[in-house]
Amino acid sequence: MTEPDHRAYWEKGFTWADYLADEVVAHRGLWEGITKGVRIPTWARERAQALEGTWRLLVISEDWCGDASNTVPLIAGLVGVSPRLEMRVVKRDENLGLMDAHLTAGARSIPLAILLDEDFRPRGRWGPRPLELQSFVLREKAEGTRPAQEIYRDVRTWYARDRGETTLREVLEMIEAASREGVERAG
Repeated sequence: MTEPDHRAYWEKGFTWADYLADEVVAHRGLWEGITKGVRIPTWARERAQALEGTWRLLVISEDWCGDASNTVPLIAGLVGVSPRLEMRVVKRDENLGLMDAHLTAGARSIPLAILLDEDFRPRGRWGPRPLELQSFVLREKAEGTRPAQEIYRDVRTWYARDRGETTLREVLEMIEAASREGVERAG
């Protein structure tokens, strides 16, 4: 498969404000409520502000996705506290070439945040949900003993208890690792 033109996807992507205002139709109240409730803790704000370089997060999402509604507003909040970060959102179903270049275990799982450097080269990825939660979901589905609606009820509970801490930590760790890698390459 040919590497997608990440710059072109970035340029046609929506700003967070435009995505939320114009593209979120399904579950609009949920998205708006989670967005209004986003609070970036001091530890995450300090780490985001200490980043070096310029980083872009190209987020693949859809408004019907429960994991996206619980994590994309957090990523947007993190971007909002750091002059080193920018974010654009593209819709999965309208950008299958990009999605298919960034599959998760062969699936079009979203949300997915692709970390791009100053030259729009992919340097990391996060998603479709925090690692601990992803392990839980995959284990539960593999066991096949519980209906999906029960599993997703537990997922919603996990997100509510976590309050975005794990998502913020994992996204920051991804960016920090790419930043360290860039320094090592330059040095």
